[in-house]
Amino acid sequence: MIQAQPKLQTFADYLAYTDGLDDRHELSNGALITVPPESDEDLYRAMQLYEALKALVGMRQIRLQGLVLAMPGQPKNRYPDLTVLRPEHPEQMKDLGQAAITLEMAPPLLVVEVVSPGSENHRRDYLDKRNQYEWREIPESWIIDPIESQVTVLFLTAEGYQETIFAGDQKVQSPSFNSWKLTASEMLTV
Repeated sequence: MIQAQPKLQTFADYLAYTDGLDDRHELSNGALITVPPESDEDLYRAMQLYEALKALVGMRQIRLQGLVLAMPGQPKNRYPDLTVLRPEHPEQMKDLGQAAITLEMAPPLLVVEVVSPGSENHRRDYLDKRNQYEWREIPESWIIDPIESQVTVLFLTAEGYQETIFAGDQKVQSPSFNSWKLTASEMLTV
């Protein structure tokens, strides 16, 4: 017997329905879209950044890909490759009972996306996610692009995201993390 998937309208519907599912999904126009797994190299890059950020904010405020982030527009949620939380988020997520940041919560401090090969992945990371992260008023976003060999830092201003691109041995400048010391090459190396 084939079971029809319920039409999900809200992020709360999504959280209730997907609790306990093994795969990651995005809720887009009422339908669940399975998010493919990351490549091992992309996971490793995110883990390297996790280790570097841990010295700046502590491991309790950093999440790898399992965190679901409610978004305005479509899809209703994203799974950033790495997220730096606000100090209050761990307790809020504990109360929620899930590793999720709802629209009622303040946005995270930083989201990081590692670009996978392919034009669809490039468009999603550079356009779709960038726009949603800006609308969500996430103060800073990094796009780690091993294909283009560059790191793009997006910093939220009154006019929207201000973009700075770093490559090679340039030290990546983070407005939110002044003591960040890695170069673009170091962030891209696997």
